[in-house]
Amino acid sequence: MPIPLRLAALVLAHMVLITPCFAVTNPNTSSAQTPATSNAPSTKAIHYRTVQIEGLSIFYREAGPAEAPVILLLHGFPASSFMYRDLMERLSDRFHLIAPDYPGFGYSDAPSPQTFSYTFDRLADVIAKFTQTLGLNRYALYMQDFGGPVGFRLASRYPQKVSFLIAQNANAYAEGLPDSFWTPARTLWRDPSPVNYEKIRLAAMSDTALEWNYTHGVKDPSQIDPESWVLQRALLSRPGNKEAMLALLYDYRTNLDRYGEWQNYFRQHQPPMLIVWGKNDAIFPAPGAQAYLRDLPQAELHLLDTGHFALEDHADEIARLIRDFFDRKVPKG
Repeated sequence: MPIPLRLAALVLAHMVLITPCFAVTNPNTSSAQTPATSNAPSTKAIHYRTVQIEGLSIFYREAGPAEAPVILLLHGFPASSFMYRDLMERLSDRFHLIAPDYPGFGYSDAPSPQTFSYTFDRLADVIAKFTQTLGLNRYALYMQDFGGPVGFRLASRYPQKVSFLIAQNANAYAEGLPDSFWTPARTLWRDPSPVNYEKIRLAAMSDTALEWNYTHGVKDPSQIDPESWVLQRALLSRPGNKEAMLALLYDYRTNLDRYGEWQNYFRQHQPPMLIVWGKNDAIFPAPGAQAYLRDLPQAELHLLDTGHFALEDHADEIARLIRDFFDRKVPKG
């Protein structure tokens, strides 16, 4: 089947599924090497829903008992709630799991950059209103990549709502932005010229780059399902979607100015924090994970032998770590 037709077929198949349903020696640090399995049986009771937020249709996946502790799952770039499909199956017996797609991502509405401001402040505003609309008054935050800037904005605005944090290759420290990867982005931030935008477009959203995001740093790339980057390729082909992503990549510079604010939140509120990090990630390497311990000395850090999208080959282990951390470290009631 020709590539364009194969991509169209993949998107169509997913759209059928999502018809809206209304209704380190430190005791706190480890370098995890051995795969582990979750203690609970897998369940496939995931629901696919939409909700209107400020005139936008926001798609989200939901699983688990309504009365269970809530974990809000915030995805990365240029991913979507699809990245949490395996984790949700492994935790839905114990937690109420909610994974939204930001505007412009996944199956949420993707307005043009001319009609929607693609900034991290704006994404955080939408997700904050999403939590209010769903009546989420207390929740944990699982953050990966772009989920960090969105989630840390929520946490610092509403610290009383956050039960605990899970950071998975989600950065909040200068050490986590190495020049070896971030030099092209910094060049764009200094000089947002058409030439520099085009360089970032190719570096971040070419077919090769989308696949690399998932396979670099992974011990056995043959275990990584290509559906993730093929789906992303199809969704990025929507008119104006790459321009929306470029706007966010340019706005990423504003997150660096917020690092001090977020670090102050960590020091002041000391939220329980589990750090599960693909240690072979070239985008956000391990020093960015280790830096959290300066401000959150009681946080737990687990460095996993994988790359940027650690859930693709370590979902079992991460699920087990979340269960164990919740039982031992998170105040109940």
